[in-house]
Amino acid sequence: APGRRGYSGAGAAEFLHRSIVPTMHYQKSLPRLPVPKLEDTITRYLNAQKPLLNDDQFRKTEELAHAFEKGIGRELHEQLVAQDNQNKHTSYITGPWFDMYLKAREPVVLNFNAFMSFNPDPKSEYNDQLIRATNMTVSAIRFMKTFRAGYLEPEVFHLNPEKSDTEIFKKIIRFVPSSISWFGAYMVNAYPLDMSQYFRLFNSTRLPKLNKDELYTDEKAKHLLVLRKGNFYVFDVVDRDGNMLKPSEIQAHLKYILSDNSPAPAFPLGYLTSENRDTWALLRKNLLENGNEEALQKVDSAMFCLSLDDFPIKDFVHLSHTMLHGDAANRWYDKSFNLIITKDGTAGINFEHSWGDGVAVLRFQNEVFKDSTKTPAISPQSQPAPIDSSRAVQKLDFKLNDALKAGITKAKQKFDATVESLSLNMIQFQEGGKELLKQKKVSPDAVAQLAFQMAFLRQYDQTVATYESCSTAAFKHGRTETIRPASVHTKKCSEAFVKELSKHSTEELQSLIVECSKYHGRLTKEAAMGQGFDRHLFSLRYLALSKGLALPDFYQDQAYARLNHNIISTSTLVSPAVQLGGFGPVVADGFGVGYQVQDDWIGCNVSSYPARNGKEYLECIYKSLEDIFNVLKGKKIGS
Repeated sequence: APGRRGYSGAGAAEFLHRSIVPTMHYQKSLPRLPVPKLEDTITRYLNAQKPLLNDDQFRKTEELAHAFEKGIGRELHEQLVAQDNQNKHTSYITGPWFDMYLKAREPVVLNFNAFMSFNPDPKSEYNDQLIRATNMTVSAIRFMKTFRAGYLEPEVFHLNPEKSDTEIFKKIIRFVPSSISWFGAYMVNAYPLDMSQYFRLFNSTRLPKLNKDELYTDEKAKHLLVLRKGNFYVFDVVDRDGNMLKPSEIQAHLKYILSDNSPAPAFPLGYLTSENRDTWALLRKNLLENGNEEALQKVDSAMFCLSLDDFPIKDFVHLSHTMLHGDAANRWYDKSFNLIITKDGTAGINFEHSWGDGVAVLRFQNEVFKDSTKTPAISPQSQPAPIDSSRAVQKLDFKLNDALKAGITKAKQKFDATVESLSLNMIQFQEGGKELLKQKKVSPDAVAQLAFQMAFLRQYDQTVATYESCSTAAFKHGRTETIRPASVHTKKCSEAFVKELSKHSTEELQSLIVECSKYHGRLTKEAAMGQGFDRHLFSLRYLALSKGLALPDFYQDQAYARLNHNIISTSTLVSPAVQLGGFGPVVADGFGVGYQVQDDWIGCNVSSYPARNGKEYLECIYKSLEDIFNVLKGKKIGS
């Protein structure tokens, strides 16, 4: 109802909604991320190593693992547990994980930043660049204001929504004190999720520093950063009292920027954010010393970066390239996110990964999509406000010396070469999806992951280290845990399909698939409950190094290095707002696999460098899905 949303005098809603339950109501009482038992971690680790090693290699790795478990590993584990008990306000992974991201020196673009593109507005006339940019900007500001006022619905995973996602439950739970509110939700099978990352969505930037970057947030800043043709513009989107500018004024300012015919700069600053972090840190120091402090401050503190591209999208591959990296002149990869809108109104988000994970970004995207399509602030008939935008919009000018110009030129050469070597390919498998798989009582995610294993075996005759990301947001300051989809079960099943088809009946193949599904389900559940092994081993290694100890033999095992060289890196999401998502390979000889299992189709988006053939890999994935679905339908398949 309009009354509940809080309208300013301009008639535009200032908030998305007003939740009965305050946004951070559950945060205090969230359960803590458990430190797994060391023996469980070692068992899980060896299970993940088994399909990747021959018998001799496995015996050696097993010996090292058990020696670690009895010796130095036990000591480190006890120290980790003691440290965790002294820091009950957070999780044991928080510090090491931020450090891992912020100490990494590789460029953020393609190595860490991911993208998710929005579905088009269902009303086609709203996909105009100016209209969509205005509506999405207004919705983003509404999201920010709703969150900061504590009106945003808390993020809750409902296992039984009929009981927990109801007005009556919300009215009761809001009177339960924050210190125990989580238990109230738990009683009705609802799991509130950690929302500690959300504040970094806005006014935030990753600043390059030598050896370790810093996250910077300035919640007082009121302006938006807009990039077009490599030029930088800023204007305030909220006033002194925190009220949002009228949508017609935001529209006027964006129209002014879109019609500015300033030439593209000869040395576009955006390229610097695509550099090695130490290189960029030194260049940034130079920028600051060269009289650009105020301009950089505007960039770093801006609410977010709106990137307006001057071309339409040709196809899905072009879409992926545009949102994953695009033209670095027109991006600021260090911002918590870039909202990218192309000439034809196609929209997407490219986000920096150190501050947060997909869960927070996805919630933001879902809300912005829903708000901008269901209650858009302006329509195709709306007129921009008759104001003088040339006074409100400031174009930033940067003073560049020869060293900075040379730095930008070099960054551009490197960036262009890397992008040139990146391949993005995709498929849509139309012969079935979630519905059919659930009917056959197998896990949709397990089937997709089995297909990735089967395809790699078909293409390269190998089983390799594979990574699937799983959120641990059910815990206070949880981040992610790794699911290890390559198992003895997927290996056995893949070999049966790829190499020994004639030896197996359809029933036998079906039971192999079911076996994979059960095991994958168990791994997923363990990971979501903080019972994986990757983060635990990572933290023990981090602890040893931070104490100045020699790296234990366990971590010097080649098999450990190989397991962490993730050739197949995968991540999935399904949302009504998102058309597709993706990321770069995490190693030079790897694949980055973004996928979604919908009700009646499966989509897959693969990135690769010249060491691997992504197009062929996708063909093998398609064939694997076809074979798996046919077997589940009871059909006999040919090799």
